[in-house]
Amino acid sequence: MDEPRITTATIRARKGTGERIAMLTAYDCATAVVLDQAGVEIILVGDSLGMVILGYDSTLPVTMADMLHHTKAVARGAKRALVIADMPFMSYQVSTEEALRNAGRFLQEAGAQGVKLEGGREVAELIGRMTAIGIPVMAHLGLTPQSVHQLGGYKPQGKDETTERRIMEDALLVEEAGAFALVLECVPASLAEKVTRAVGIPTIGIGAGAGCDGQVLVINDMLGLFERFSPKFVKKYAHLHVQMKEAVQQYVAEVKSGKFPDEEHSM
Repeated sequence: MDEPRITTATIRARKGTGERIAMLTAYDCATAVVLDQAGVEIILVGDSLGMVILGYDSTLPVTMADMLHHTKAVARGAKRALVIADMPFMSYQVSTEEALRNAGRFLQEAGAQGVKLEGGREVAELIGRMTAIGIPVMAHLGLTPQSVHQLGGYKPQGKDETTERRIMEDALLVEEAGAFALVLECVPASLAEKVTRAVGIPTIGIGAGAGCDGQVLVINDMLGLFERFSPKFVKKYAHLHVQMKEAVQQYVAEVKSGKFPDEEHSM
């Protein structure tokens, strides 16, 4: 019998139980199937696809069309995991009406069960509007990649008293607005622990230490597929870039030498 679908209520109920939440990104159906079968509870269709799949230097060029396309593919592969779609840059910042329409498309057209958007107090009202009409929202604080130019680069946040206080205040605001979970990216482990204790919703850390209620990584990073750079917080569980390159080199050599195809692989 198939396991029941994990829902936002399932995730919220984990708070305070001590059972950690495992979350990874995925951008295609085949990967989503593997993550689903391996026990990943939340699959994030991240706008990180702009860098690890589409070859951009940041997440900023990613469009709604890009995100809808990849979310549809992931949703077709995930039967158990909760599928959350990143709202790309400028899909929710222009107007409330446009933001609600775009968020709704991820549920209605792409098959996601919720959306993630970056920001704190500046999007709290929007989170409230979304949740009021039935769109679950995962919040995201700390290093918010869509604000990379304003932040001055990809660097840790919350390392001084002012930004620490702002992150704590924002965490409480997005919880009050109705977010069902909160991603904390690249903040000191001590701050992540404080936020985790202060809020009544699960926190999902990425570069935020072990004190969060769950963890998330970009799958291309943890599998060793993305070689351009590797953040300090990434643990590589495989080195598939190297393995793929070696396999392709062997294929090329066998084709060149006539070793492939042999009798076994001919009709």
